[in-house]
Amino acid sequence: MDILRRITELREARGWSDYRLAKEAGIPQSTLSNLYKRANSPTVSTLDAICAAFGISLSQFFAESDEIPALTDDQRQLLDKWVLLSPRQKEKVIAYILGGLEL
Repeated sequence: MDILRRITELREARGWSDYRLAKEAGIPQSTLSNLYKRANSPTVSTLDAICAAFGISLSQFFAESDEIPALTDDQRQLLDKWVLLSPRQKEKVIAYILGGLEL
């Protein structure tokens, strides 16, 4: 897996700049810039911070599309509540989330 490409995909999917990702991850922007300039892989701690900014686990970051990754505590909590919702409530939650992503 190309780690830098995966980071770029996740960042672009959120509409974030490199600056925003660095800020959300709590890492210096220079660290992120150097990764791309030197085509280096991040350290585990840096990648963990980046994943936390994206709201995903390391296993989700590395998961192939047909794998079932481990969920974060937040994701598990959401799914536990999701199954209790009616179809109409699920539609409303999806609409709310999609509306919030357009900020």
